[in-house]
Amino acid sequence: MSGVQDKVIVITGAGGGLGRAYAHFLADNGACVVVNDLGGARDGTGYSTSMADAVVEEIRAAGGQAVPNYSSVATPEGAAEIIDTALSHFGAIHGVVNNAGILRDTTFHKMTEDEWDAVIKVHLYGSYHVTRAAWPHFREQQFGRVVVATSTTGLYGNFGQANYGAAKLGLVGLINTLAIEGAKYNITANAVAPLARTRMTEDVAPKELLETLDPTLVAPAVGYLMSTENQDTGSVFVVGGGLVQRVAVFQNDGVRFDSAPSLAEITSRWAEISDMSGAKPGRNPVG
Repeated sequence: MSGVQDKVIVITGAGGGLGRAYAHFLADNGACVVVNDLGGARDGTGYSTSMADAVVEEIRAAGGQAVPNYSSVATPEGAAEIIDTALSHFGAIHGVVNNAGILRDTTFHKMTEDEWDAVIKVHLYGSYHVTRAAWPHFREQQFGRVVVATSTTGLYGNFGQANYGAAKLGLVGLINTLAIEGAKYNITANAVAPLARTRMTEDVAPKELLETLDPTLVAPAVGYLMSTENQDTGSVFVVGGGLVQRVAVFQNDGVRFDSAPSLAEITSRWAEISDMSGAKPGRNPVG
């Protein structure tokens, strides 16, 4: 089957916003969808089954196939339950969209350890736990699709979001290695940095900008990355407002010293070291 027809795909944090848009798009294109959502507030507190249930009802009413799951991605046990839901209801797991996230925004000098840990556990650990639970099935069947939700905050930074940015760039490191390890098993791993109007962004970006960023404009790119046709892996895409844009790490030729330079010597060459005018796509020199 081409596209995502009959593929079983888990979307975490799918009770609203971007996750809901992904769930609808994938189901509309023939996927069997697990709608995971803890049903909590934006900061991760609270619990409710109503958000996931509502999206499942919408999908079923439109003729699609979906089941809810309410487990937390922040623990290995919760992640196992999410993948088990796919296996028990649909008999397989072909893809995971790691979309679940929370915010605990504050400036770095005011940030508490709890505010740091909570965000890292949902975004970075959550994507690890869910992908790890699905990974053996992907390897065994020689097929798997992984998408993680990175962010322009992780790529470029944003005031008051040190915890969020660290988690989001950590996910890029995760998919870089998953792409290498999954290659011979036909497993792809990519990252999407979505630009969309959701409850997560309602007070982070200007209102006039958010009005142009419908979450449904992000969903097609995620759908493609979940598809049989997709062979792109280890890539990062900024998607929003109709734009789909690849982002990559670049490197210049650098400056080589025959021996350890003095402070004065490296200072005199620093402008050349920092010059990116002739930069090329980067690569791991020891990988």
